[in-house]
Amino acid sequence: MKTERATPEGKSSPGVWVGDALVAPDEAAVSVFDHGLVTGDGCFEVLMARPGEVFALEPHMERLARSAAAMGIPVPTPGRVEAAIMAVAGTVREESILRVTWTAGRGPLSSARLDSEPTLVVAAQPLGNRAPSAEIAVVPWTRNPTGALSGVKSTSYGENVRALDYARSHGAGEALFLNTQGRVCEGTGSNIFVVSGDQVLTPPLSEGCLAGITRLLLIAVKQVTERPISQRELLDCNEAFLTSTTRGVQPISAIDGRALGTGPTTQSCIAAFSAIYDDPVMWSGKPGA
Repeated sequence: MKTERATPEGKSSPGVWVGDALVAPDEAAVSVFDHGLVTGDGCFEVLMARPGEVFALEPHMERLARSAAAMGIPVPTPGRVEAAIMAVAGTVREESILRVTWTAGRGPLSSARLDSEPTLVVAAQPLGNRAPSAEIAVVPWTRNPTGALSGVKSTSYGENVRALDYARSHGAGEALFLNTQGRVCEGTGSNIFVVSGDQVLTPPLSEGCLAGITRLLLIAVKQVTERPISQRELLDCNEAFLTSTTRGVQPISAIDGRALGTGPTTQSCIAAFSAIYDDPVMWSGKPGA
């Protein structure tokens, strides 16, 4: 079966995994009654992919399992999602974003669930150029650290879409949420680190932020203090940066219009993560590697 589609530029689109098969992008479809579509009843992961390989597979699969369990969706059978990921990675031709979506499956047009087989979708698209830095805007909405989906990478992304739209309307490329206590929490798809003196700070997961994989990998190699960060500390800092799968370690160039520099501490963190990203072992595409 054909799994790639020619583009006007002469390149091909990666195949898409739906259910238990790799299909061409134009043939990929899910039911209009899928509960992930109807209510956002699902979870997902985003990985970096190169031809035939993916980055940091094991921690992403562990987080997908945690998200599914937290949402009450059956946890994927070990190996099933990994096989689908590697099948799609085998069709990419350049550095790409690979998204895994795992939903509760077919359901009614309401919040109730059926006892359905979960839906698995794996798709990819080229990464493109990473921006060297990001301006952020603090949005007027908050994260609830004790909410049902706190720390869950859920497909219920409406709040993030709205927040990012707000940030862009204010000249920024990423939104930043405070939590319900008024402390720094996270971006719409990123974790935040603030440099205070000689310390690198980031909010602990108890503040309501997602357990980012890039965050995890950076903390493993750099001295980072996890503690609550006040809005005043954020506004007074001279260095800060974002982390995420697609951003890597990205300096923040401005917060609500106030310019920041990319200092030596941020540069050191960029270099540390680059070493991890360039490690062939991290790209083995094998769980546990």
